[in-house]
Amino acid sequence: MAKDKKSKAPKGRSVEAVAPIAPPSWPPFKPSLPVSDLHAETLVESKIVVFRNFWPRNLCRDYVSFLKTLPLVTTPGKPKRGEAVRVNDRFQIDDPSFAQRLWLETGLKDAILDSSVSSLWGGDVVGLNPNIRVYRYSKGQYFDCHYDDSNNLTLSPTTDAPPPQQQQQPSSLAAKTTWTLLLYLTSASDGCLGGDTVFYRRDRPLASEAVAVSPETGMLLLHKHGDDCMLHEGREVTAGEKWVLRTDLCVRR
Repeated sequence: MAKDKKSKAPKGRSVEAVAPIAPPSWPPFKPSLPVSDLHAETLVESKIVVFRNFWPRNLCRDYVSFLKTLPLVTTPGKPKRGEAVRVNDRFQIDDPSFAQRLWLETGLKDAILDSSVSSLWGGDVVGLNPNIRVYRYSKGQYFDCHYDDSNNLTLSPTTDAPPPQQQQQPSSLAAKTTWTLLLYLTSASDGCLGGDTVFYRRDRPLASEAVAVSPETGMLLLHKHGDDCMLHEGREVTAGEKWVLRTDLCVRR
C-alpha cells in the first residue's frame, strides 16, 4: 500500500510520551493461562487475526475492576494537526515486565510462533512492546478513522530460554512493531453496546467495504500496522463501557 494514499487520513499515535510513574501491581493471571488451546481465526487475509477466549471472563472482570483504580486521563477533545479525533480515557505505562508476562505466561508466544501463522508477522517475533496502554470508552466516546504507525524500539532480551552455548546474552535488542494487539475486556454481555472496531478494505470509509469486529470479552485482535495498515476506527460506545488493553508485536530488526 503506497504511503501517499495514507497522507489523506490521520494516524493514530502508536508511541507517545509515557508518564514517569512506577508500573502498577497488575493482578496475577488466574486461572493459569491459557485455559484452552489458542487458535488463530483470520478475518482479513494477512491483515486481521483474532484469538477468541484468550482470557477467561473472570480474569477480564478482575482486570476491569483493577483498571478502574488507575489514574486514567481523558484525551483532549481537539486533536493535534494530523491526528485522528479520539475521545476516551486512557492510562499508559512503559512496563517491560508486564509485557513479558503477557508474552510468556498466557500461551501467546506459542500461538504466535505456531507454523500456521508465523509467516504473517513480518519477521522474527521477539516479544511485545513494553508500552502498555489501557483504554476505556464510555457512552459517547469513540476513535475516528486512522492508521497505526510502525515504530522502532529497543527491547531488553527475554529470559525464557538461555542463550546459545558460548554466546553472551545481548544487553538490548533492536526491534520494530508490526502488528497492533488489542485485548477486549468487555462486550455486550457486560453491558457494553456499540464500540465496534471497523476496518475498511480501501483508504476510504465505505460502509460496503467495512469489516466490523464487535468487542468480545477475552478476545485478542491483531491487525497489521505501518505501511500496510488498514484504515480503521473505534465506533461510538452507546451504553456501558468498553475496556481494552493495547500493545504491539515486535520483530527483530
